[in-house]
Amino acid sequence: MFLSGARFDQLKHGVSSLGSLKKKSQFGGVGLSIDGVLFALSSEGELYLRGNSHAEVLFKATGMEKFVYSKRGIPVTLRYYRVDEPLWQDQEQLSEYVNLAYQYTLDDITSRKSAPLRLKDLPNLGVALERQLWKAGISQVEDLRMLGAKATYIKLQKNGKKTNINVLFALAGAIEGCHVAVLPEELRNDLLLWHQELECNNNSDHPL
Repeated sequence: MFLSGARFDQLKHGVSSLGSLKKKSQFGGVGLSIDGVLFALSSEGELYLRGNSHAEVLFKATGMEKFVYSKRGIPVTLRYYRVDEPLWQDQEQLSEYVNLAYQYTLDDITSRKSAPLRLKDLPNLGVALERQLWKAGISQVEDLRMLGAKATYIKLQKNGKKTNINVLFALAGAIEGCHVAVLPEELRNDLLLWHQELECNNNSDHPL
């Protein structure tokens, strides 16, 4: 379910100075972009703003909730933050937040273009996994970072890549910028639990 007509009109008013909104299917919802800059998405009638750099710091500080979508019963968290009711009621602040989401996403895209980096150049990856990511529709470093390790892992599985916990760790390390051996313990444990749940779910779908 997309945003209500009134709220979509309110959003368009907030971005009127930036350009025209375009919609496309994204993460089980509808992605919203201006001139190719994907800065928000709508799902279940809610609006989520993309978190980049200082925008994400602000969104977290004000208590905005992250977007979570379910893939085969497994929750996947992305760096998009929900616009709550008080924010909808404050058009000036809503416009400011929307503009921040757009501007910092644009800045991030621009900075990465000025310093091109291939997926294979990230820690733990390499040419073979880079090709698998390409086949799964993930061709840019930014795509990987915004999807996150869990959603990327599921995409690889769906595309027929033989996966295991080490692949998941490799993806997480690539995103964090570190070797798998030095993944933060909290992150490693979270990935282990998530992977176990995913494997149980997959096995239940394919009984012996």
